[in-house]
Amino acid sequence: MSLIEVVDLHQKYGERDILKNINIRVDRGEAFAVIGPTGAGKTTLLRLIDLLGLPTSGRIYFDGIDVTELRRMKLEVRRRMAFVLQKPVVFNTSVYNNIAYGLKWRGVRESSIRKKVSNILEMVDLLAYRKSNARTLSGGEVQRVAIARAIVNEPEVLLLDEPTANLDPISTSKIEELVANIIHRYDTTIIMATHDMSQGQRLADRIGVLINGEILQTGVPRDVFSSPLNREVAEFVGVENIIDGVIVSSQDKVVTIDIGSGVIEAISDYAVGEEVCACVRPEDIILALSRVSSSARNSFFGEITQVVSLGPLSRIEINCGFRLVALVTKRSAEELNLTRTKKVCATFKATGVHIVRRGR
Repeated sequence: MSLIEVVDLHQKYGERDILKNINIRVDRGEAFAVIGPTGAGKTTLLRLIDLLGLPTSGRIYFDGIDVTELRRMKLEVRRRMAFVLQKPVVFNTSVYNNIAYGLKWRGVRESSIRKKVSNILEMVDLLAYRKSNARTLSGGEVQRVAIARAIVNEPEVLLLDEPTANLDPISTSKIEELVANIIHRYDTTIIMATHDMSQGQRLADRIGVLINGEILQTGVPRDVFSSPLNREVAEFVGVENIIDGVIVSSQDKVVTIDIGSGVIEAISDYAVGEEVCACVRPEDIILALSRVSSSARNSFFGEITQVVSLGPLSRIEINCGFRLVALVTKRSAEELNLTRTKKVCATFKATGVHIVRRGR
């Protein structure tokens, strides 16, 4: 049985639909990430799960019990959860006291509080700051205080709202390491909202893609990122090559797609006549200076229009009669002298093409 289940959840503010027909299940001990662009409704969803408001319609189940409107159970259930806000508030006192307050309110003995807080301070790497005023800390340190304050109460569910938003790369890395540590050391169920899709990939067992208030796809990160269900998901998860076409032939599940300026071959069950989008990830494209013998079914000549260095990688944009983006190692780009206006041959396998229906 799922620990958290959200069924047909809708939320409206005035005439505006914030959330529409949300259905998700999160198992005990699972790390589930809700990924989506800013304004998609992620924070609203977390607030409703934390019982901080009532949905317009739909139900929320905690450990099999419908807790949507059970006022008598709200405090009890909320004590079993902890919510770390995107911009956490800390009290104007020491880091130690900030973390200890929740335990004091629960009537925990002082000796036990000292032990628990010291252990948590060590885990979040803030032991040296135990006497410092929490309001003097950096943004990343404040976020670690907030997570420590949540974890010290040993919640069954930890809700994280954009835990690394507006943090520098070093602080972001420390927060991600801390979240990963919590996942591995505790049996805490984590539901995290983030617009950083790579963060969701790194930390979550499963992800749900929330766009314009709707969950468009749910699954393990590998499946969502390699096999998006529609164009909106494909665009969000970074599939830069999304090419419109029509299937004009099919034989043994190898389909030919007319894209106007040529054809693309792919593996698909879709029928002849279907209007589709061919999705090709940039890292699946191989570049050469001339056509080479290969098992790849798709080969296009074009002119490089842009080269952008991305650390150890280079992003190559090519005009093949249609726009195509490839991602190669910086070393390969240098060896091939891939520069603007250079003519290249781009190849990719039929198995590297993911097909989705257009308009869905």
